[in-house]
Amino acid sequence: MHAVTERPIDRYFASYSSDHRNRLNQRIHVVAVPAILWSVVALVWCVPVFGTLLKTGVWAALAMFFAWMFYYRMSRPLGLGMLAVFFFCGCLCRLLEARLGLPALLGLAVAVFVLAWIAQFIGHKYEGRKPSFLTDLVYLLIGPAWVLAKFYRQMGWKY
Repeated sequence: MHAVTERPIDRYFASYSSDHRNRLNQRIHVVAVPAILWSVVALVWCVPVFGTLLKTGVWAALAMFFAWMFYYRMSRPLGLGMLAVFFFCGCLCRLLEARLGLPALLGLAVAVFVLAWIAQFIGHKYEGRKPSFLTDLVYLLIGPAWVLAKFYRQMGWKY
């Protein structure tokens, strides 16, 4: 019989989960991690690209593409889910830019980023453990996949 090989994503999730055992902290993360992800996409969205027809969104698209490649290599099902998440983030940025203007999108992104991080640190105060990314920055990418994996498990989907 062959032993089941643990995938890197499973090791990352096990480590991340060990820093997120408190139920309140987990609930905060389910809201704050996607909010931080969107706010980072929106902040990068606002960086202009001079000398092209596309004035915004180019850098965000590139960042989302490279992050998506990371997720897809770790787990194809999670990669596809993160592709949908990134598509939603990009569409939301485009919609808000069109409706509110770029300065308002930037202000909203900054506000969401700050508030979501405050929530994260409150959650970790209740947890009594430091955030995972303080030990390894790759956990900044693992957090969104961990939240998505929770959704997959609730739906009975494999990742």
